[in-house]
Amino acid sequence: MLYEDPENLVKARQHLTWFLAQYWGGPMLFNENRGQPKLRMRHMPFRIGNLERDRWLVHMLTAVNELVVDDGVRATMTEYFVKAAEHLRNDTGLPISSADYPR
Repeated sequence: MLYEDPENLVKARQHLTWFLAQYWGGPMLFNENRGQPKLRMRHMPFRIGNLERDRWLVHMLTAVNELVVDDGVRATMTEYFVKAAEHLRNDTGLPISSADYPR
């Protein structure tokens, strides 16, 4: 499994930190270090179904609920994470871009 190696967790944590900081208006560290986010493309090697989506959301929303005191910020972040998690699902069998449609 990809994340059994603690070094992979360190890298994944760093990438997520860069991405979230950048997404919410902070420095462009993700782009500077990794290029354009292209989240769906970067997650394609991993099967992401309902179970994986829900497990990730549990952790993200737990962190938001524990650390964010402002109700408006909490709601905004929750909405973003729910939408992002669903967007990254790739077990539907549906094309992910217009390039995947038969001509």
